[in-house]
Amino acid sequence: MQYLFGFIGCGNMGGALASAVAKTVDGNKIAVCDYDEKKTNALKEKFGVCVEQIKTLAKSCKFVVLGVKPQMMQETLASVKAELSENAGVVLISMAAGLSMNAIRIFAGKEYPIIRLMPNTPCAVGAGMVLYSTLGVSEADEQVFLNAFKKAGRLDKLDEEYIDAAGALSGCGPAFSYMFAKSLADGAVACGLPEEKAALYAAQTLLGAAEMLLAYGDPETLKNNVCSPNGTTIEGVQSLERDNFREITAKSVKEAYRRTLELKK
Repeated sequence: MQYLFGFIGCGNMGGALASAVAKTVDGNKIAVCDYDEKKTNALKEKFGVCVEQIKTLAKSCKFVVLGVKPQMMQETLASVKAELSENAGVVLISMAAGLSMNAIRIFAGKEYPIIRLMPNTPCAVGAGMVLYSTLGVSEADEQVFLNAFKKAGRLDKLDEEYIDAAGALSGCGPAFSYMFAKSLADGAVACGLPEEKAALYAAQTLLGAAEMLLAYGDPETLKNNVCSPNGTTIEGVQSLERDNFREITAKSVKEAYRRTLELKK
């Protein structure tokens, strides 16, 4: 095969993953295509990847990453059925929300090995959470995939039955976290802190808290360690509890999951 990885669609998520792979795989082993030439040319200029037509990519890449919208997946795969069928050993990688691996096989017209991804936007800075499931993928091919995508962030394998619920957390969670960061900063600004300083401190605080969680686990214990009796933190925590912070936050994930299920119908 001419290329190791090929990316069909280089939007925000596809482009971020292509950039991550280009940090571990030589650019001349990566092909990209997108209707927006500005996106593919930017990747070519920065990483030395090759820009190809979709049919050429489908028949010449070991791993074909499908970065198109779910509603466009069937049409996209129909347009390259012949080329994929000529590509012995090809592995399809899908990041389409709500589309099962069996659905991708039906659209592609053959029982190809498939990796289903659920990445999130922090992949753009190498701090992503990349959930994945596999179907018919050899251990050797899975290892190649893991090595290539490691610069995107943390990768974790799980059964496909859990990927929609997990995606409602890690896929949608960054947006909820940004809202929380803005709210923290707004509170500090209301207390007199300059806006630029407040934004920086809120972001670094969330980063540090996340690192603590990854290192030590148990968010309840970590929260209690910050709270002193009759201190400042406990006052803020009690305010959050009076306003049902936990319930509101959990509801945001459940609503995102509900919408995911709706889109699958």
